[in-house]
Amino acid sequence: MKLRLVLSALFALAVPAFAQQVAITFDDLPEHGDLPPHVTRLQIVHSILATLKTEHIPPVYGFINAVALEDTPSEIAVLKVWRAAGQPLGNHTYSHPALTASTVAQYEADIAKNEPLLQKLMANQDWHWFRYPYLREGETLEKRNAIRDYLQVKGYRIAQVSLDFEDYLWNDPYARCSAKHDTKAINILKQSYLATTDQYITVFRDVTYTIYGRDISYVLLLHIGAFDAKMLPDLITLLRRRGFTFTTLSEAMKDSAYSEDPKVALPDGETFQEQIAIARHIKFPPNSKPYKELESACR
Repeated sequence: MKLRLVLSALFALAVPAFAQQVAITFDDLPEHGDLPPHVTRLQIVHSILATLKTEHIPPVYGFINAVALEDTPSEIAVLKVWRAAGQPLGNHTYSHPALTASTVAQYEADIAKNEPLLQKLMANQDWHWFRYPYLREGETLEKRNAIRDYLQVKGYRIAQVSLDFEDYLWNDPYARCSAKHDTKAINILKQSYLATTDQYITVFRDVTYTIYGRDISYVLLLHIGAFDAKMLPDLITLLRRRGFTFTTLSEAMKDSAYSEDPKVALPDGETFQEQIAIARHIKFPPNSKPYKELESACR
């Protein structure tokens, strides 16, 4: 026990005291999750953009699935507003398939199908960033390598995720609780959202330091959901309190850590450090999320 306390103290001293950088990114534009009553997709994006502007956050990539426009063409307004605010867009595939449930040819076609809209909306700006749906990069090395080769040939860079707390879990419960006007339950959602975020900042910094002996420039995954929009000011405050400053995706991905390909075939989606930890046989720190509580909230 004494040895453990000493090691913990040494670790705390070893972690750099300077502010760490994080790039915020949003997945699933133009729509994600259930909507609370009287809230529109356009209101959600306006809220997020207003917060990013007020908080002076550098440009934030939004990763799109153009399939949403088939059923709701009007949601093109979400993407246009995002671009009008000076925010960039990247490729999240057309229909958000899991690579584990697709052939290489099907997956490549789905990536390509998203490109015409990206070209139209981004014009001459850089839209060649790719985010894997569900963070699934392939359950076999053959499939993983084939898609990586395809992305490289097409000029894409992979937008890895190195800070994640599964923010999307709160969006549907928030919609349910809003419909019931359950203020107490919504306050509990707020508390658990921030507590889980705080926990996972520690989890990811700990495993990153174990792997690299230092912090890296992090890339945070968020989704364009109603509760994400509501909580974004508090989330940014928390990140600043934990010592983070904000950067762009392209700057964060210049960190030398991201040049490593762990070359692991995984059936589930994993963050960048989880992949590296598996490849190096490093145990990921203990962690938990309030799955059951969120699933049962306001049922």
